[in-house]
Amino acid sequence: QVQLVESGGGLVQAGGSLRLSCAASGRTLSSYAMGWFRQAPGKERDFVAAITRSGYPTYYADSVKGRFTISRDNAKNTIYLQMNNLKPEDTAVYYCAAHTGPYGGREQRSYDYWGQGTMVTVSS
Repeated sequence: QVQLVESGGGLVQAGGSLRLSCAASGRTLSSYAMGWFRQAPGKERDFVAAITRSGYPTYYADSVKGRFTISRDNAKNTIYLQMNNLKPEDTAVYYCAAHTGPYGGREQRSYDYWGQGTMVTVSS
């Protein structure tokens, strides 16, 4: 079993950048495909990005494509979500998730382990 801890959230102005991290413990991260999801206030949790166990290819929701980048550093047991040109509609709690397999996809039910989330607030 793997434990996931997100960090890097905070308050940023529109147009700014943040980098989220998701650190794993308990098992090596290279055993898992990973994903980022987010849940805005009063809304359902949605897919943001996914990365395969090997690190390539990567997948993005249309709303973040070209602005967000998912990456992984298996040596550090960490994945990242670089978020640029942030918009107020990106405000949400961001969760990382692990899938026991080569690719987790865009569906939450495919993911086996979840972090507790980190809050991102983008002011206009």
